[in-house]
Amino acid sequence: MKMYLRVFIAVGGVLLVLGGMGAVKGLQVEALIARSESLVTAPQTVTVATARMTRWDNTLSAVGSLEAVQGMLVSAEMSGKVDQIAFEAGTQVKAGELLLQQDVSEERAALRAANSRARLAGKALQRAKLLNNENVVTESVLDEKEAEYEQAVAERERIDAIIAKKTIRAPFAGRLGIRLVDKGQVLEPGQAIVSLQSVDPIFVNFKLPQQHIHHLETGLGVRAYPTATKDDPISGRITALNPDVDPDTRSLQVQAILANTGERLRPGMFVRVSVLMPEPEPVLIIPVTAVLHAPYGDSVFILDGGAAASDQGSPVLRQTFVRLGEKRGDFVAVLGGLQSGEAVVSTGVFRLRNGMPVTIDNRLSPDFELTPQPENA
Repeated sequence: MKMYLRVFIAVGGVLLVLGGMGAVKGLQVEALIARSESLVTAPQTVTVATARMTRWDNTLSAVGSLEAVQGMLVSAEMSGKVDQIAFEAGTQVKAGELLLQQDVSEERAALRAANSRARLAGKALQRAKLLNNENVVTESVLDEKEAEYEQAVAERERIDAIIAKKTIRAPFAGRLGIRLVDKGQVLEPGQAIVSLQSVDPIFVNFKLPQQHIHHLETGLGVRAYPTATKDDPISGRITALNPDVDPDTRSLQVQAILANTGERLRPGMFVRVSVLMPEPEPVLIIPVTAVLHAPYGDSVFILDGGAAASDQGSPVLRQTFVRLGEKRGDFVAVLGGLQSGEAVVSTGVFRLRNGMPVTIDNRLSPDFELTPQPENA
């Protein structure tokens, strides 16, 4: 009986201690709740930009490939040994400028003999004409002398043509590439000598979807953005449109010509191309840094005031989803979810939440530009 009494007393003591500890913890939790309810969240400092309407050039974008207006591999027409190389690799040449001379010593000797025969045949023809006028020789003799003279002249012209073919000149003005032959080398017909490219101006070829056919015409302006450089875009115009559409891609082949001062562009490079349509397009724009990107959609924080102000009188944020369009420079077009004139938070949106009170300090706002030029670009 005494044992049961001692157990009962012990259990009662443990329960009493636990009850006391629970009461103390309950009082502490109530105190923390009351304290948190009495705390006021300090407004977050933000920068603000106004959604505004502007007009952007209405453009069609594509990726194009550059092609020389005139370009070829200069090659030998006839076999023969290289006697003279008259150009330096990489230099600019004029149309008709001598590039390479093959050995024509035999042809020059044959030409001298042909000139002599042509002169002799010409004198014989003149005498035959005089004698024919005096009825000393017949018409058949005169015809033979005329044929002999024409054959002599034709032989001379044939040898002249061979010498001209072995005297290789630039067919048009352009820039030469790397030399592919050496002096003393025997060339075969069709063997490449050097690349010659006329690159100022230069063509750009690109494709556009078939639904834009009715908006395209020659003379429309284009801008090319070289991906290999950080230079300004290069302006040009459309010069040709293919009459047919590619049946595999349902796209139209377009060719434009670009100014290439300084030869920044080279054949074979690819560039980003924008075709400028006649009418600029009205768009609603905001800074790209104002957009909070998330898997469930893009959103912005709009600045609300008046009835939506916090207890401290500060404006509060309202998060709203937006539909975005084209991005240009530091701005992005908004296609839906926002109205012109609404103020949106322009920086640091990842640390904001819906209903948060804010204060505005645009001294911290960066300069937003359509064509930014970073100093370390």
